[in-house]
Amino acid sequence: MKMRYRPFGICPSSIEFELEGNTLKNVSFAGGCSGNLKAISMMLEGKDADEVVAMFNGHTCGRKPTSCVDQLAKAIRMAQNQQAEGAK
Repeated sequence: MKMRYRPFGICPSSIEFELEGNTLKNVSFAGGCSGNLKAISMMLEGKDADEVVAMFNGHTCGRKPTSCVDQLAKAIRMAQNQQAEGAK
């Protein structure tokens, strides 16, 4: 399942990834801190989605109430919910 998420409260304008079962593939951020987000994307390739959500959910950036990785966790959870709905 391919997912494109429009985050709020962060620099990137979109987050894209694929969810194969519960495995993350091809994570990418449009905009934001390019070097850091490319590194995070590479580190997440092939990781278990539940582990990533547990690790990143609720992280903030400075005084912002969210962060790039928190928004990614929200996008993953949304994709998992859509995947579960489609399986019904």
